[in-house]
Amino acid sequence: QNEELVKLYAELEIEKQKSENLLLNILPAKIAGELKAAGKVTAVYFESATVLFTDIVGFTKMSKLLDEKQLVEALDDCFCAFDEIIGKRGLEKIKTIGDSYMCAGGLPETNSTHPFDAVMAALEMQEAVSERKLKAAVKGKFYWDIRLGMHTGPVIAGVVGKNKFAYDIWGTTVNTASRMESSGEAGRVNISGATYELVKDRFITEPRGKVQAKNMGEIEMYFVNGIK
Repeated sequence: QNEELVKLYAELEIEKQKSENLLLNILPAKIAGELKAAGKVTAVYFESATVLFTDIVGFTKMSKLLDEKQLVEALDDCFCAFDEIIGKRGLEKIKTIGDSYMCAGGLPETNSTHPFDAVMAALEMQEAVSERKLKAAVKGKFYWDIRLGMHTGPVIAGVVGKNKFAYDIWGTTVNTASRMESSGEAGRVNISGATYELVKDRFITEPRGKVQAKNMGEIEMYFVNGIK
């Protein structure tokens, strides 16, 4: 009888751990803890966060060259590499939207290194794509490029909805970061003037002047060419 109880408790503990790991895979640890304790998550205002967007250039071409399974495998391989890079750099993955990848630094735990962390991550993500492109070229195959863009500023972060909840961020900073990506170029890391001011001593940059951003007027932009 006792042995059966011990076995049952052990099995329950394993299942509990699986659920715990699944929750931590969906939400940041701090947010998961709050959700479990309070049943809801309070929205938090962050005075400064760096939001990074990437978008694949050539996804449509790849989708014509590969079958569905191969295409998803290529995308999974690419995004898994991004996951590893941003994890190493202390950034938080927010979501993927189709072939676009979004992450942020400076939340849910505040820190002062997030602009530097985000630029380093972007350069490493670009490198990861370049390596895959080179390997494909050797085999005479096509591989996509990526545009990367980021902006630093205030954001609101939290969890909304009851079903399929996700940790998300909102605010003008998010929209501006998205414009940095769409106003960039394939294979380049494009940053806003706000991010530039915080990282200019650490990176080699190329001023682009004021560039027209959709629905936002002209924004000061810089390409990052490497580390100083």
